Amino acid sequence: FIRAIMHVKKLKLSVYIEKFPLQVQIPPHDQVARVARFIAHQCDWASMATISSHKPVVGQPFSNVFSVSDGPHGTSSGVPYMYLTHMEVSVQDLQVNPQASLSMSLAQTDYCKQQGFDPQSPLCAHIILSGSVLQVNGTEADFAKKALFSRHPEMIDWPTDHNWFFAKFNITQVWVLDYFGGVKVVSPDEYFQAAPHRKHH
Repeated sequence: FIRAIMHVKKLKLSVYIEKFPLQVQIPPHDQVARVARFIAHQCDWASMATISSHKPVVGQPFSNVFSVSDGPHGTSSGVPYMYLTHMEVSVQDLQVNPQASLSMSLAQTDYCKQQGFDPQSPLCAHIILSGSVLQVNGTEADFAKKALFSRHPEMIDWPTDHNWFFAKFNITQVWVLDYFGGVKVVSPDEYFQAAPHRKHH
């Protein structure tokens, strides 16, 4: 009985942490690569723009929403993983041209609302990733599964006849807007070397 009560308390604490993940402080705005990694880890979904392969908008930008995860909460890889099916219209675009752009914003969390920042304000930090979408296999697919299913548990029960597969956004450039003065560019090397959270000892 006592163990059951402790389990319930842990579950409630877990739900509280999930609901208010931004009690962790956002990195200083001048530490641009860390800010980018922080945003990528905090956001559970992203807007992905592909080049449409569908009439009547062939060749035009086409933006769509996808659930993403760069790892379970507290375990950031920096790589946005996705769970995709070839039945999806944007995935069909990617089969023709794998190049895409992925946008994530702290407006997707409680942070900007709590601070009184409009989603378009530079202070409501957001990132735009340039790159391509690639299917992953083996141990990387195992990590992608853990990353996605831990933060999007509904995915576990999605219909198997859709032939879902795990994919990653292969980053070639990072654009960050987190303060006044215009967009800042971060290289993939700088991005992946940065720690989204400062470790305390």
